[in-house]
Amino acid sequence: MRIALIAHDSRKELMAQFCTAYVRILSEHELVATGVTAKVVHDATGLQVRSLYPGGRGGAEQVAAMVGCGEVDMLLFFRDPVGAKPGEPNDASLLRLCDMHTIPVATNIATAEVLIHGLERGDLAWIELQRGRK
Repeated sequence: MRIALIAHDSRKELMAQFCTAYVRILSEHELVATGVTAKVVHDATGLQVRSLYPGGRGGAEQVAAMVGCGEVDMLLFFRDPVGAKPGEPNDASLLRLCDMHTIPVATNIATAEVLIHGLERGDLAWIELQRGRK
């Protein structure tokens, strides 16, 4: 399964901690992330993470394009709904695309844990079957 990771600046450390806690599960999947998030996660966990452009330089748009082309199966987007800065990824358009393409999305650590445990149990196997991947 291909999992996209995005984290606003104030949530990058939390994303690194989350990925560290679930490194065993995440290591079984393909990870792609916006630039700085990819580096933070890789440095914290040693996981291979395909790095896109930084979020403010088009990385979120790259993730959105991947969603639209059926190249992302899950999105973990740790948002800061209060302190998001100009230039950080546009939440609304990306979340809308995920809804249109039936992509499971977590926007905080609580929902990310629900998704990651479901992934571990096999609850989300339908995604790869639906997209013709296994």
